[in-house]
Amino acid sequence: MPFLLEDGWALDGSFSSFIRLMLCHHIPVVTISAADGKMAGMKREHSHQEISCQQVLIEDSSVFSVQWTVLSVSIAAVLTPEFVLQRYLAYIRSCTFSLIRPLIRETGIEFRLCGSRFSLINFYPASLVGDSATLRICGGLLVQPRQCDRGEFRFTVERVPDGVRVALQLSEFCPLILGSSSPSLIRYWLYRLTQAAIHQLVTVRFLTLLYRELAGSSVTVKLVPVDVRTGRPV
Repeated sequence: MPFLLEDGWALDGSFSSFIRLMLCHHIPVVTISAADGKMAGMKREHSHQEISCQQVLIEDSSVFSVQWTVLSVSIAAVLTPEFVLQRYLAYIRSCTFSLIRPLIRETGIEFRLCGSRFSLINFYPASLVGDSATLRICGGLLVQPRQCDRGEFRFTVERVPDGVRVALQLSEFCPLILGSSSPSLIRYWLYRLTQAAIHQLVTVRFLTLLYRELAGSSVTVKLVPVDVRTGRPV
């Protein structure tokens, strides 16, 4: 459900504020319809920053999740996909109070748990092509063992008519929680209420913090649902 981040809400990078945001996720402070979302690029208010979101299971029950925001050229012209990726990795460590520690190695990137040898998710080295930096999934505790060669996490920075769009897109990801391409109703809801909710909160909050760092001030954020892919909402 769409929600509102008021000034000062979860903008300071601490793990405790992230938890507070999770606990308040159910509060329907702001509601924006999908139709309204389609108008976002045509008629933008300056009193808030919009973040467009969609998160679904597609036909084979793999995850498609995308979040993006459009920033003004005046503050985002120097952004690159590589910078956004590096900033995201640093943010993951910060917002989880170092419980999750991205480890960059020659063979790729591992999201290690508490500095142990256990990795939640593994990626091949980043592929930098055009306006995107792409991490291809290659294993980890959160991935179905038979689907470790599927999925990618893409960071895109591209010029659009009304500014610079910064997007984070997870696609063809097969979570261990779902179990298979035909997950039970219990597995579906377990994933939706845990891993899916956390992923969207993390990406939305990252985009919010990125705006704050570039603009030098906090802002009210509105989530706008969009329809990019057809699927079952999670």
